[in-house]
Amino acid sequence: MSIREANLVRFLREELAIAPASIDMALRHEAQERGPLAMILWRYGLITREQLDQVFAWLSSPEAL
Repeated sequence: MSIREANLVRFLREELAIAPASIDMALRHEAQERGPLAMILWRYGLITREQLDQVFAWLSSPEAL
């Protein structure tokens, strides 16, 4: 897992309160589907559209690095 992805997982858990089991499931699907983690979470209904927007805003911020 890259530093950026680890930071994203921390953001998902701490800021958006996404359950660790949901994140783990999405990470497994990310490897299979080769899609961005945020989109997989949204596609499976694990985050809302608003949360997806928050993730994309976070990804474009300096904190994501």
